[in-house]
Amino acid sequence: MGRSRTRTLIAAAALAALLPLTSAPAGAAAPAAHGPRAAFQHPGVLVGDQQLAFLKGKLADGAEPWTSAFADLRSSRYASLDRRPRPRATVECGSRSHPDNGCSDERDDAMAAYAHALQWVLTRDQRYADKAIEIMDAWSAVIQEHTNSNAPLQTGWSGNNWSRAAELIRHSGAGWPTASIDRFATMLRTVYVPLLSPGSPRKNGNWELIETDALMGIAVFLDDRGLFDQAAGMWRKRLPAYVYLSSDGALPVPPPKAGIQGKAALVKYWSGQSTFVDGLSQETCRDFGHTGWGLEAAAQTAETARLQGLDLWGEGRERLVKALEFHTAYDNGAKVPGWLCDGSAKTGLGPAVQLAYNEYHLREGVAMPQTEQYVAAHSPFGADHFIGWETLTHTSAP
Repeated sequence: MGRSRTRTLIAAAALAALLPLTSAPAGAAAPAAHGPRAAFQHPGVLVGDQQLAFLKGKLADGAEPWTSAFADLRSSRYASLDRRPRPRATVECGSRSHPDNGCSDERDDAMAAYAHALQWVLTRDQRYADKAIEIMDAWSAVIQEHTNSNAPLQTGWSGNNWSRAAELIRHSGAGWPTASIDRFATMLRTVYVPLLSPGSPRKNGNWELIETDALMGIAVFLDDRGLFDQAAGMWRKRLPAYVYLSSDGALPVPPPKAGIQGKAALVKYWSGQSTFVDGLSQETCRDFGHTGWGLEAAAQTAETARLQGLDLWGEGRERLVKALEFHTAYDNGAKVPGWLCDGSAKTGLGPAVQLAYNEYHLREGVAMPQTEQYVAAHSPFGADHFIGWETLTHTSAP
């Protein structure tokens, strides 16, 4: 996306920011015609007060796996108080982040802001709050645009962690000045939202799910009900196009607004896979790493929605449970059959299962034996792009 197009979108978003926000019940998918709307719950992006209180209790007791997972966070390169932010006015990200002109710097700084925000709320050591504020203030004072082909995905990766960090710092008495909060909010609305809102219909599905995740987190931070409802609507349309169920029919659900119709086009879009079974993902035969990103983004969106009173978890239960059980079985060592990815799958979901495992197995009691085995073998989960320390934040989280 060129600079002129980006600036046009920024101007439009800035104008939209001046318009009054609509209101409706927190669980609604669209604004109600009448009646009051419930206020957003804060902090309420991925992690809420009830979870934090539970986690503090576990850490105070020296309980596992939380104590080891917290040590893993604190030993991370993102958690160092010596970190110095590296903001840029223009972040240019091409395919696979080549060129990488500020892409890694932005992702790393956003993750670091979240790491310090978590340390602050769990320890009440002011140095961590100050570091998170330093990082966020540095970027909000400088960044103006994202450019090149990966710009929408980059805004998703970074926007997710910016909204989580900002939400925790703003609503925990960390001492973030109002003027700085307002500048950061303007950054999110004018630099990030314009690239997230359109989605990425023709890209692999992890793109649009990551963008949806970031859009919902930003909506909560901005107290913007219209953006929140938009993100929920995007999720509801994209997840069925990302995970197949036999109830969909002989072919997968086409991605919305992508113009990908008919068997030949859908098979090509699903990386040549022509046999469809419950839990298969649009990116399974690309690789499990990208598939994990898509499933995790869907889970993170559902968790933020849960904190705001909207049960996306319930809406996505069958797809997400079957997708995780399908993929973790092969990560656990099951032989890949000849009909799947020509008999050769690139396994490795990464740290992309904890949230859904916690929701469906630990909260709801759904049997997930393959996912349970995967979690036992691979946790504690660390940080990857827009995923951070979820063994710590979401193991048995209420």
